[in-house]
Amino acid sequence: MSSILVKGGHVVTQNATREVVEADVLIEDSRITKVGRVRDSADEVIDARGDIVMPGLVNAHTHVAMAVMKGIADDLPFGDFLDKVFAVDARRQDRDIDAGARLGCMEMIRSGTTTFVDMYYSEDVIAKAVEDSGMRGVLCWAVLDQQFTTQKGVPLDNCKRFHAAHKGRRRIVPGIGLQGVYVCSQETFLEAREFALENDLLLHFHLSETRKEVYDHKDKTGKRPAEWLAEIGFLGPQCLAAHAAWLTMNEVKALSRAKASIASCPVSNMKLATGGIAPIPEMLAEGVNVSLGTDGSTTNNSLDMFGEMKALALLQKSSRWDPTVVRAQQALDFATCGGARAVGLGGALGSIEAGKLADLVILDGRSPNLRPMLPANIVANIVYSGNPGDVKTTICDGKVLMRDRELLTLDADLVLADADEIGKELLRS
Repeated sequence: MSSILVKGGHVVTQNATREVVEADVLIEDSRITKVGRVRDSADEVIDARGDIVMPGLVNAHTHVAMAVMKGIADDLPFGDFLDKVFAVDARRQDRDIDAGARLGCMEMIRSGTTTFVDMYYSEDVIAKAVEDSGMRGVLCWAVLDQQFTTQKGVPLDNCKRFHAAHKGRRRIVPGIGLQGVYVCSQETFLEAREFALENDLLLHFHLSETRKEVYDHKDKTGKRPAEWLAEIGFLGPQCLAAHAAWLTMNEVKALSRAKASIASCPVSNMKLATGGIAPIPEMLAEGVNVSLGTDGSTTNNSLDMFGEMKALALLQKSSRWDPTVVRAQQALDFATCGGARAVGLGGALGSIEAGKLADLVILDGRSPNLRPMLPANIVANIVYSGNPGDVKTTICDGKVLMRDRELLTLDADLVLADADEIGKELLRS
């Protein structure tokens, strides 16, 4: 049994009472076994005195392989943006998908994310990159009607094959990634739901990201997307809806009744100027579980969950003219325990407690943006002042992926060189 002792940090536990304590954290194999004063020895000791120790962040919606596509379609009207991205995406090959996945994993490790939810095709290629990186990936194979896809074969069948080949792996969690109501029929939604329930899989899907999506679907079916998904019997606790920016109160209540989760992506939606602001206060009031995602690097350009926490809180405050909505603690919840619950791992991730999986990050207590550092302001400093440059050490599943800003699982120089080469090819097109 291998062990790691994280010694003497300011531990943001994210436990039920949201305690912030000065404590040691003992990790044995993949689990946290003690939080408090630890006198036992360990194979590896990490001195965290003066630093912040917090749970690894959960990015609840992204397209990691698009990391090599950042800057390819910026500052364009939404229709032109889609045309350009889809044209490039349709001819991607395994080599550049792998390069993008590795670049994205490297960025997330450096910025404190230990678990992410991905929606893409070729998740088998992405899974290899995730395994090499040491991260945990909830990898949802993109599913849509065959008439709309560039995949070879039937997308849901491809998803089933991916699940069969990767189920039971330690840090790879297969899921189903339904593209959205605009390319998925009722039959596709319900067949995916049946397979998900049979195999205890996450159903991840884009929902009400744009006004056009909502009103096109209403013209077609007479129902808004979330109403329609509830009516056909699709929604349930296994559902994680990305964006959810154009919802009515009836739709919020439908999500609540189904015990579904949402992954808000404020930076992506603001950058694309698609309008709509997820009704987070109403969701919280109705008991909808809220998590947070960056979306892909074509719409956000970054996989920075610190920036996402701040953006979500500020967008909600500004749009409501109310500085009390989405407090710092709530924003941190969305990026940790909310994300863990959204992917069905609330009992294993999202907080620093004995028995939980050892996913945690250490922030540099000497960062001036995190000072003064007091128990009363640490959470606010993380959300409103924190940034990826504060992350010193990242641990996932009891394994150190980065220590003192040195990446230990991926060859950083090779990842960057491959990304530049692929990026040049994509940007020329």
